[in-house]
Amino acid sequence: MDLNQPSQQNVEYMIEAIKTKLRMATGAAMQASSFTAEKYEDLKDIYDMVNSKDRFSISEVEALVSELGKLRA
Repeated sequence: MDLNQPSQQNVEYMIEAIKTKLRMATGAAMQASSFTAEKYEDLKDIYDMVNSKDRFSISEVEALVSELGKLRA
């Protein structure tokens, strides 16, 4: 999968990967369909940061979820 190309399919893939990595208990509340390719670069930045770390503190997870909330359509 080429994540350098903005597409709704890539958006959905990254959202699912972020939810899995963060082990989000409320992952069901974050639907990939709520995100559009318009904010692709911001979403890709979050995706890259999440994939670069193995563990997250509670405050980091909260900050990431807050940022994702700002990107929702």
